[in-house]
Amino acid sequence: MMKKIIVIPARLKSSRLANKLLLDLGGKSIIQRVYEQCLKAKNIDAIYIAVDENELKEHCSLFCNNVIMTDTNHQSGTDRIAEAISNIDCDAVINVQGDEPFIDPNLIETIANCLDSEEMVSAKCKLEKLDDIKNPNNVKVITDCNSKAIYFSRAAIPFNRDGVDVEKIDYFKHLGIYGYSKKFLIKYAQMKPTRLEITEKLEQLRVIENGFSIHMVQTTHNAIGIDTLEDYNEAQQHFL
Repeated sequence: MMKKIIVIPARLKSSRLANKLLLDLGGKSIIQRVYEQCLKAKNIDAIYIAVDENELKEHCSLFCNNVIMTDTNHQSGTDRIAEAISNIDCDAVINVQGDEPFIDPNLIETIANCLDSEEMVSAKCKLEKLDDIKNPNNVKVITDCNSKAIYFSRAAIPFNRDGVDVEKIDYFKHLGIYGYSKKFLIKYAQMKPTRLEITEKLEQLRVIENGFSIHMVQTTHNAIGIDTLEDYNEAQQHFL
């Protein structure tokens, strides 16, 4: 049996919403809400939180026994996770973002199951509204016929050249969850940041640019990721 773990990368500082992981959401912090959603996923051997500052470590230690201090200078959550798992005995890792308090446990399980045969897995859901398609905070993904990612972008891809009715085009949002074999994750973290990754500020493009594949699973689940004050205010409505 493969040993599969979840690691939640948790960075205290955030340029768009200060100390967002510690913000209150219905009586619990955002990061605690994420952790508790992960606890609901089946067939996971352990859950870890990889933090970058003592304030966050002290807070997370109140509800999680597996809190790992990592370097403050990591450029991405993937790099932080690679450091965190270096001394952990496991075969596969699911990366659940620390700002996804509504992440679906069933999606976590689906990602975990795909890791029996895939090196890297992520998820997508269909976008229906034009405003959502145009919103650069919604990362879009296009895939090939084998459900492998071709490209990720903050732009609306595919480009609708002839102005076809949006309902006749499939636009997909990339969801902030990843799964990797431990072996591939270590290899991935050793790759240097690439041009497209730096340009779009999307770490997953490093995989594509280096010639590796990301298997994409489709879901109807579209969780609220908290990046801005507007996102936070929307998330709070679920606890009123």
